[in-house]
Amino acid sequence: MTFHEAILYQKLERGAVRCAVCPRRCRIEEGQRGFCKARENHGGILYALTYGMVSSLAVDPIEKKPLFHFHPGSRCLSLGSLGCNLRCLHCQNWSISQADPLHSGLLETLSPEDCLRAAQKEGVAGLAWTYNEPTIWLEYTLDCARLAKQAGLYTVSVTNGYITPEALAILAPWLDAYRVDLKGWSQEFWRQIPQIPDPKPIFEAARLARRQYGLHLEAVTNMIPGWNDDETSLRGLARWIARELGDDTPWHLTRFFPSYRLQETPPTPLSSLLRGERIGREEGLRYIYLGNLAGKGENTLCPSCGTTLIERSGFSLLRCALGQDHRCPHCGLVIPIVGALQCPGSREVSTKQ
Repeated sequence: MTFHEAILYQKLERGAVRCAVCPRRCRIEEGQRGFCKARENHGGILYALTYGMVSSLAVDPIEKKPLFHFHPGSRCLSLGSLGCNLRCLHCQNWSISQADPLHSGLLETLSPEDCLRAAQKEGVAGLAWTYNEPTIWLEYTLDCARLAKQAGLYTVSVTNGYITPEALAILAPWLDAYRVDLKGWSQEFWRQIPQIPDPKPIFEAARLARRQYGLHLEAVTNMIPGWNDDETSLRGLARWIARELGDDTPWHLTRFFPSYRLQETPPTPLSSLLRGERIGREEGLRYIYLGNLAGKGENTLCPSCGTTLIERSGFSLLRCALGQDHRCPHCGLVIPIVGALQCPGSREVSTKQ
């Protein structure tokens, strides 16, 4: 493992350092690591332990991120490493997010140049940093993103959003899409499930990503029964998204399944997801998707006339009624989709809901 000096930290007294990548702003003493396990202080210098160290590499449909309004039908090279700056009790990728980079056989070396070559060999349209939290992989994602953009590939951060304004300012100019988890609304939820004292930095980073840096943004809320699926939480999230990010922001409500330390919590009932969809529409959101439901709530409908514009099954696009002008063929409304559509089938349309 090759240590790579971090780009965002402050040197303190007696050899300590303070990391500035995520809002925890860990004070790290000599020989110690930060909360994420991926940054260590050696001799008063903060090193990124996982630079170029990859635990997961796959070619995915962009819809798997999930991103439904960004280059629909395209494929991306997805990369992940180890570590996280949250401790979510329901994490589906806990085996890598909670792993120790220094005591794991899961990692292989992939330089930014090798990453680009792999993407070009696979013929993908872009890169996505995902699986574990890309914020703590800042230096590597930044170097890969620069190469990707120069080569004409798109770039995507699939993130929990727990990032400082300084880190976002460095990374955002090299990103195209920001797929963020808005996990819940109440302070109690954030303290108990993701285990952070204050979610404000996540919401502020999402607002900056959309409003200041102009990134394409889609939000995901995994609805956990008894934790974040009550009307107050859902309405608070929907209202905030519509007001701060825009009513055209896609909101993905996904079904929870028992995982990690929430094994005793039952899966989300369909009725809760449908209630969340209703609340989102009442708060003005125009594009709401239901995930992990096998064929329900995945299609893109025209919010004006109800025409089915993109028909999906899982992560596959079955049919598309939109042209490259992104207009509804029935009423002419422009649908806010970034990039060309790679949809099979014809321009036949349906009014099926």
